[in-house]
Amino acid sequence: MFRGITAVSLDVKGRLAMPARQRDCILEMDEKAQLVVTIDTQSPCLLLYPLAEWEVIERKLEALPSFNPVTRRLQRLLMGHASEVEMDTQGRILIPPLLRDYAKLDKRVMVVGQGQKFELWSDAVWEAEREIWLSEDKTMNQEGGLPPELQHISL
Repeated sequence: MFRGITAVSLDVKGRLAMPARQRDCILEMDEKAQLVVTIDTQSPCLLLYPLAEWEVIERKLEALPSFNPVTRRLQRLLMGHASEVEMDTQGRILIPPLLRDYAKLDKRVMVVGQGQKFELWSDAVWEAEREIWLSEDKTMNQEGGLPPELQHISL
């Protein structure tokens, strides 16, 4: 299970070092540390999956009807941008240039654990989006707009 937020640096070659605690989790799941990185179609960030997790999603995407324009769009975007990456002995992964450009990744990258995957965000984009989400949360709570699924969760 991947959780937490860690700021890491992207080197000039486009490599980022996974946080040590996350590295260990990845290696437990796959001793070859094979990962798949693709775009998020809703936000300007990247999604990073252990290969086994990605293969489950890929099978689901392949099973969708390709004649439906919405599902075809998702197949093209998610599977088309999917790139296999492997952690090197120092725990670094190389993010392909096209994907770095999509997510506007520069020197500082936020690695955000999301259960079975990570999100990779530009530090500046993450900060801006987080401010929006926090202000939206306040508005939703005041207007009673919390989805029914979340109304019974106590934090």
